[in-house]
Amino acid sequence: MKLHRWLSAATVAAVAVSLSACASSDRNDATTSSGPAATSAAAPTGEAPAGTEGTAGGATSAADTSAAGGAPANADGTFIFGAAAAPSMFDPLYATDGETFRVTRQISEGLVSFAPGTTDLEAALAESWEPSTDGLIWTFKIRQGVKFQDGEALDAAAVCYNFDRMYSQVDAGANQAQYWSDTMGGFKGQKNEDGTDKSSLYKSCTVSDPATAVLEVTRATSKFPSILALPSFSIQSPKALEKYEANNVVAEGDSYKYPSYALEHPTGTGAFSFTKYDTANGTVELTRNDNYWGEKAKVKTLIFRIIPDETARKQELQAGTIDGYDLPNPGDWASLTADGNSVEVRPAFNVMYLGLNPKNNPALLDIKVRQAIAYSLNREEFVSSQLPEGAKVALEYYPDTVEGWTDKVEQYNYDPEKAKALLAEAGQSAMTLQFWWPTEVSRPYMPDPKSVFLAFKADLEAVGITVVETSKPWNGGYLDGVDAQEADAFLLGWTGDYPAADNFIGTFFSDVNGRFGLQYYDYASTLVDELAAADSEPDADARAALYVSLNEKLMSEYLPAVPISHSPPALVVAGNVQGLIASPLTDEKFNTVYKTE
Repeated sequence: MKLHRWLSAATVAAVAVSLSACASSDRNDATTSSGPAATSAAAPTGEAPAGTEGTAGGATSAADTSAAGGAPANADGTFIFGAAAAPSMFDPLYATDGETFRVTRQISEGLVSFAPGTTDLEAALAESWEPSTDGLIWTFKIRQGVKFQDGEALDAAAVCYNFDRMYSQVDAGANQAQYWSDTMGGFKGQKNEDGTDKSSLYKSCTVSDPATAVLEVTRATSKFPSILALPSFSIQSPKALEKYEANNVVAEGDSYKYPSYALEHPTGTGAFSFTKYDTANGTVELTRNDNYWGEKAKVKTLIFRIIPDETARKQELQAGTIDGYDLPNPGDWASLTADGNSVEVRPAFNVMYLGLNPKNNPALLDIKVRQAIAYSLNREEFVSSQLPEGAKVALEYYPDTVEGWTDKVEQYNYDPEKAKALLAEAGQSAMTLQFWWPTEVSRPYMPDPKSVFLAFKADLEAVGITVVETSKPWNGGYLDGVDAQEADAFLLGWTGDYPAADNFIGTFFSDVNGRFGLQYYDYASTLVDELAAADSEPDADARAALYVSLNEKLMSEYLPAVPISHSPPALVVAGNVQGLIASPLTDEKFNTVYKTE
């Protein structure tokens, strides 16, 4: 009986997204070249040197034992994972949903990746990378001896082909390449409404030699190169992309028709190759890639079985028809463990917040009212009574493993009397608040939205605020209504995509016309400018200081929302499953997983 807790190795002192020390890895005893941000050319721990077979430390086979005391892994074995939903398709460029990414992470890889169980950046298809001092030019040394699953060789030309393909998306393809839009910005030739070119972070990719690709960006940003570890930036076979017309995405009403590449022929460099998607039976089947450059998969077949209902997934695990599933209900963790399963708890890399918007409630324009709401919420009691072990109250809008986090911020410990006093000072002792909460959803940071709402409703009413309730389905009016600024207060959150402050507060607060109604505050333009300045600072220490200052202001002067908590989600596997490493980014790879006999 095992309850595993994985701790992130990321620290503020060694943030992986740093532009000035961006890719060095203490873990690898890195040897670095001269110049700023020089990076290790050594293969990450546990990986084979470039161009070799087997894993580091000897040519181990897929049937070798991976855990002391366990029976050997079955090289012809099958691992079945219960998926919560069907994948949208299998081209990661066009995906936005976690179930698609769960599959494509096994098939394709990026230039960089996140070290297992952490948010640290490590080498993948690029053995090393080095930025210019201004953070605009990035030189990537491409791992040699790697082949795509169709037998084509990986080289710098294939890398640049992929980035040019991403940048050149048009029409339906551009509409679907959401992660590019969110992180890189515009596409080649894309225009704004006024006819000007839409700005893009991406500028070019140049082949310096077959083993060297040079990426140039238009501005320094803390996001680079971390965003290249996202599944959407995976490097795929140029030959297969062309053969199966990967760019031929067509809009059909409110949906999209994908080409055969995305449905039947995704081709990357990963540890598993795509076999088939059986829509009738709701299964996606992958097969071990015996030519994989890194650690070979320890099972021959990996199956994702689509089981939308969480209770049904639990029952299937208990029946032995699946070997694991994601996001078990925290209330089931103890019983699942008692039954002999392993609950693998991910480090919390998320935040839940109570959003506020003054559009329809001018009382919220007064900082005293927003502070009163913060003091009124008994977040400590909520975390201890409703969230799983390991959850904690959020002091600001992102976890403490991200650059710029500081505990030197205004802290709103539960104090209903202070809340009442602030409301009285603001002349709002009898204010009304339109409070929205979502139905038909469970999020890692918010397992039970109704319970969250009821707890905070009682807290608000206890200090004299009249709460008017609105509940709507998550995808049936809630998100649209919140984005349309119809709610005074609302429950939302965020699970980080990569370890950068900009992925959290930049995503939340850079758009003055977004869900927080920032356009109604006199600080809005200042905040947007401060966010842009911090993100574009190439010096790591200076950037961290800017984010510390920003967090101090966000919690004392601005307070556009009340951060609530960080909650660790989990996944569960049967007791005979070994080798799974839970990721704070849900970035689990299954090549290390096997079952004991």
